[in-house]
Amino acid sequence: MKNNDWHNLSSEKVAEILEVDAKAGLEEKEVSHRRRKYGKNKISKEKKFSRFKILLSQLRSPLIYILIFAAGVTFFLGNWTDSLVIILAVAVNSAFGYWEEAKVSKIFKKLRSALKTKAIVIREGRKKEILQEKLVVGDIIRLKTGNKIPADARVVESDNLRVSEAILTGESEPSRKIAKKLPKDTQLAERENMAYLGSLVESGSAKAIVVAVGDDTKTGDIANMLRETREEKSPLQKKMISFGRVIGSVIGVLSVVLFLGGLIRGDSVVQTFEAAVAIAVGGIPESLPVVMTVILAIGVERLLKKKGLVRKMNSVETLGSASIICLDKTKTLTQGKMEADEIVAEDDNAAIRIAVLCNAAYAENPEKKMEKWKVNGSPTDKGLFFTGRKKGLFKHDLEKESKELIKLEFNFGNKYQAALREEKDGYRLYVTGAPEEVLSRSKKQGKWEGRSQAMAQEGLRVVALARKEIAKPPKTKEELAKQVKDLDFAGLVGFKDPLRPDIASAIKKARQAGVRPIIITGDQKKTAQFVAKEAGIEFEEDQVMEGRELEKMSDEELSDVVDKYRIYARTEPKHKIRIVSAWQKKGEIVAMVGDGVNDAPAIKKADIGLSLGSGTEIAKEASDLILLNDSFKIIVQAISEGRTILDNLRKSIAYVLSDSFASIIVVGAARIVFGWPLPILPVQILWNNFIEDSLPTISYAFEDSEKDVMKRKASAQKQPLLNKEMKTLIFFTGIIKQFLVLFLFWLLWKEMAWNLDYVRTLIFGTFAFDTAFVIFSFKNLRKNIWQINPFSNKWLNISSLFAIGAFVSTLYVPFLSGLIKTVPLDLKGWLILFAFVAVNISLIELTKWFFISRSR
Repeated sequence: MKNNDWHNLSSEKVAEILEVDAKAGLEEKEVSHRRRKYGKNKISKEKKFSRFKILLSQLRSPLIYILIFAAGVTFFLGNWTDSLVIILAVAVNSAFGYWEEAKVSKIFKKLRSALKTKAIVIREGRKKEILQEKLVVGDIIRLKTGNKIPADARVVESDNLRVSEAILTGESEPSRKIAKKLPKDTQLAERENMAYLGSLVESGSAKAIVVAVGDDTKTGDIANMLRETREEKSPLQKKMISFGRVIGSVIGVLSVVLFLGGLIRGDSVVQTFEAAVAIAVGGIPESLPVVMTVILAIGVERLLKKKGLVRKMNSVETLGSASIICLDKTKTLTQGKMEADEIVAEDDNAAIRIAVLCNAAYAENPEKKMEKWKVNGSPTDKGLFFTGRKKGLFKHDLEKESKELIKLEFNFGNKYQAALREEKDGYRLYVTGAPEEVLSRSKKQGKWEGRSQAMAQEGLRVVALARKEIAKPPKTKEELAKQVKDLDFAGLVGFKDPLRPDIASAIKKARQAGVRPIIITGDQKKTAQFVAKEAGIEFEEDQVMEGRELEKMSDEELSDVVDKYRIYARTEPKHKIRIVSAWQKKGEIVAMVGDGVNDAPAIKKADIGLSLGSGTEIAKEASDLILLNDSFKIIVQAISEGRTILDNLRKSIAYVLSDSFASIIVVGAARIVFGWPLPILPVQILWNNFIEDSLPTISYAFEDSEKDVMKRKASAQKQPLLNKEMKTLIFFTGIIKQFLVLFLFWLLWKEMAWNLDYVRTLIFGTFAFDTAFVIFSFKNLRKNIWQINPFSNKWLNISSLFAIGAFVSTLYVPFLSGLIKTVPLDLKGWLILFAFVAVNISLIELTKWFFISRSR
């Protein structure tokens, strides 16, 4: 049942609207009727990709479309060998992509929890334990410490109920729950009479009426928002689509020009069409899709070894390009627990003894080793418990030395808890609670009030400790409550939700890399500010915005001012999406990190979403990268890895395109300008592009990160895949190579009248040797070969030898020689090839020095 105003109704009115007896609950017949009406208490899930769809998704690339078209054309012309090689390139690329994504999907399935949550319900006047999914609207449920809230419910009775709603609202402190009616405009995080699906009962007990199940719950709203949120293509995908269009257009235009030019020259239609196909085959980088897939897959494997599970391969590069990283606070920046940060007392041990003996936390298994204890209780009580443990004061040991007579539970009216114990030397009352309450009941306040306020201003949650000697013990709780006065104040303990150990250093490194951190949390403004300061996020007072302010802004207004703010407090899931979208409209590449249900829509909307391994399943489902051990070091490593992957992709693309550019110019100039026969055959170009080039260009994936990789600015969204260095190298390398190749062909075939098959074999050899040796010039696009260690990558060294071996095999293995149409070379032929390579590399390095490295 959809109603957003249950908090604004009295509990009696809620029961009346839902037609339920708050004492006896529903009858089973009515339960069946409501289940048919409202459905099961389950969140609908998105349809998962089948293996067939994963396979098809590997073919969605402009380069793949061009390759398939080229395969069709060559097959139509009867060049089955060429067609087979192209189809092989497509098949290998698809196999690599399918294998990697299917493997990640399998790993992710293992992370899902198979547990079924149960709920205590009252039906027909009897308490029952049922599966959560069998609850219906109007059911009366019982809640107690440790329970997960099984549906959205209106609290009708509360006995000091405190609920952690961090996964839904982002609020780190447990929310107290009451039964009274609240104003209509009460914010979600402040609706103290509502309990929401997925939240956790920290302490106390309650009775509540189920008001929404499944998709109608607040968690369901977020799941629906998640389904409706359009997943953005990664920057790499966008750049590859644009890149593919450019390549396709250029090749198409050149092929048409060559075809028309041949007809104008009077060449036969078949000859001209074959030349046009040679242009297309030479220009299409057949190995590039495979190379890109493998480079991304290797990056995925590297991060998995560092406990970062990448769910989508393209996203591993995206984080390297991220310029904005949005961070949730609770359990993302912080550990989500209370830890003593400061103890102020005249006698620390005496004060901590009070803290240990007067709190509701306890260890279920104290007989086991300390690090394996399972401790239950509210965050504050557990914080007091662990403070004692650090001081060597163990609760189960101290309790053996005395006897608890009466205990007053913490309540929001008195804001303290008290325990009366019988000890060897008499009766003693121990009290813990809010400083203002305990101080008002103490004899000496003096310096303590000022110190308490100072600790609070430092962002600490302060607990006061006091005791009192009792001559005659009271017999009832009411009598004991009257004794909670004239206390001997013992001290203060200041708690905070500590930062994760690696957060500050990770954020510092991210900032050095040009990535701007933004906090978006459902927590209080002051709390968010203190955490930001601790994490090293710089901000001014006017750079903090609360959700209620953001609510008043239109999307356009938010987009205009979004770059002004560094912290967003008291936000809801819809706010997080709007903030991410506003940054994206600015052209920034946005990463979103979170763990809760409330983070999931923004995680999905971001260019790259990251979730914690300990986070909710919904957050992990929405993310691209899961931090399996919750370590933020992985984020920095992923940024570095992403940038290295982009560097290595650019090296591969620059080399492959320089080779393709040279092929186009050589074939086009020979046929259109000079009217010569093809200097190199289409099948030879295919062999070079796919067989010779693939392994060396894949080897770039194993290049180490360049030293300045984390000191550069983030890659802009609008920056094309082909940057300045790449364009320079592709153009000049292509020009140099085509000039040398055309000169060599003219000299040997035209002037010296050497056999055409022998000359074509030599020209084919110049491309193969270029692969074997020029690849070292592309190890670094910014520095010359003498400024780096050219042989540092063993896989590049091996692939260079492979390229030479593959070329040699086409000369002396009869089957390959017939297939590739080559003839054996004599000594003079080999000398010509080595001389060609030496001149080519010298001219390329001179070009690189003059246009790139010299100007840096």
